[in-house]
Amino acid sequence: MRASLLQIDVNDDESVAARRRRVADLVRNQAGVDLVVLPELWTTGAFAYDEFAAQAEPLDGPTHEAMAKAASDAGVWLHAGSIPERAASVAGSATEAPLYNTSLVFSPAGELVAAYRKIHRFGFDKGEAVLMGAGSELVTVPLPETVLGVATCYDLRFPELFRGLVDAGAQTFVVPAGWPERRRSHWTLLAQARAVENQAYVLACGTAGTHAGVPQAGHSIVVDPWGEVLAEAGSDEEILTVDFDPAKVVTTREQFPALKDRLLGLETPRR
Repeated sequence: MRASLLQIDVNDDESVAARRRRVADLVRNQAGVDLVVLPELWTTGAFAYDEFAAQAEPLDGPTHEAMAKAASDAGVWLHAGSIPERAASVAGSATEAPLYNTSLVFSPAGELVAAYRKIHRFGFDKGEAVLMGAGSELVTVPLPETVLGVATCYDLRFPELFRGLVDAGAQTFVVPAGWPERRRSHWTLLAQARAVENQAYVLACGTAGTHAGVPQAGHSIVVDPWGEVLAEAGSDEEILTVDFDPAKVVTTREQFPALKDRLLGLETPRR
């Protein structure tokens, strides 16, 4: 497979609408690639908390429309990163509909095949953690060559989520993020750890630039099932394109069957 990770520069000087148009053109330029991946909350910026409510959109909103068309034009599978989603209002409710940090995955025909609401929200007692609701469902997406397991940014710190994705059949983890520069060493370490412990590929796509005063880590990374870094971006906007062999997941798990020795977290422990 060939994948392109689009490490988008998210800065305060570019409007959401302009960035959406620019990114759609970048996706179109990836014709011939199998899978394209965008970062987390690239429309607004992951730390632009004050913009979440104003820029929130439904699943079928303007980002869906632009990314579906771009995926179809390029003929690629597209993980379109995530958006601040405004959920549908509950009939008769007096409260405002909740927000979610939601990832969208499109087929080469431009069809929305999966949406994942981020489970682990960052911020502790502020920011995303209090402004957005938590998702509750694990999401996998079967492609012809591999099965994607979908996670987002802060999820990378919670290995049990990735174990659950493996149990659901995942072979390649796709992790869009808006990871800050000050914790970049964790980003690389955790991406490699999730790959090694689950014997899976990790495609982790971050943002570049500075938004809401927070410099972004960049350094999007692709890691193989042995933890080897196949490709890594720098700090600026960049398109990171890499070829990888999905069959290596199967052979790695056969040659070094560590996952078969799991005892904890299983319904019936092996004796």
